[in-house]
Amino acid sequence: MTLVVEQLLNGLQFGLMLFLIAAGLTLVFGIMDIMNLAHGSLYMAGAYVAAETMQRTGSFLAAVLVAALATGVVGLVLERLLIRRLAVRDHLAQVLGTYAVILIANDLVKMIWGPAPVMLNLPAALSGPVRLLPDLMYPAYRLMIIACGLAAAVGLYWFVTRTRAGVLVRAGASNRQMATLMGVRVPLLFLGVFTIGAMLAAVAGALLGPITAVQVGMGEEILILVLVCIVIGGIGSIRGAFVGALLVGMVDTAGRAFLPMFLREVLPPAMASSLAATFAAISIYLLMAVVLVFRPAGLFPARG
Repeated sequence: MTLVVEQLLNGLQFGLMLFLIAAGLTLVFGIMDIMNLAHGSLYMAGAYVAAETMQRTGSFLAAVLVAALATGVVGLVLERLLIRRLAVRDHLAQVLGTYAVILIANDLVKMIWGPAPVMLNLPAALSGPVRLLPDLMYPAYRLMIIACGLAAAVGLYWFVTRTRAGVLVRAGASNRQMATLMGVRVPLLFLGVFTIGAMLAAVAGALLGPITAVQVGMGEEILILVLVCIVIGGIGSIRGAFVGALLVGMVDTAGRAFLPMFLREVLPPAMASSLAATFAAISIYLLMAVVLVFRPAGLFPARG
């Protein structure tokens, strides 16, 4: 039971970080119909800027804030110079254009920080464990990540459902053409959504940096999982991104934690370890396939 609770918390933490990245990406695709593969590079940029700020200031809070602001500026410039021009092109041009951004971003990171991974240390106040159950000690930093992810999810829900700007975002995601005809300034709306999405991705990169490797190419790895979250939840839906991210986080974490134990009961240890790693890696894609069989548009697609 202790192991189960611990892995549930790990899955919740990972899923909430996936949601921070998926929220901006699903709105961008839902509003402007743009496939932005460069979103993972914004996540990587946030992690590297946070690591650099942490080394210079020693303050983790400052590192997260600077990473969010700096990456937001990068996202704003990227939208004005490239993404807006790709909006009138087909999906193939969008994929090729944003993939070029990935290559450029990776080379820029190598030029500035080098090819080796960069250290992003845990804040000293959160470096120890917290006793949640008599026999369960859980890292305080991971609990902080869960709290930040839940706060961000509640904030986004309030923004999308309770503010005028959120109504415009939902209108643009549901029917961009109709929103334009009703007088919504969709280009300005898209710029704001893209910038907010870039900042959320940067926050996820800064928060996950201390427990994952801050290295070149980390954006592409996380982007695949984020796209799976969006497909499962439904393109253009914040609720769908949240549910999809939690499902992917739980399934991925549970597969890596429990499959090796189950397979060792019936297979030799070496074979069990190899098969468990393979099955855990494909488990989220099996989940996506099952969802698409019954709900081709996702669990909670954006609706007019």
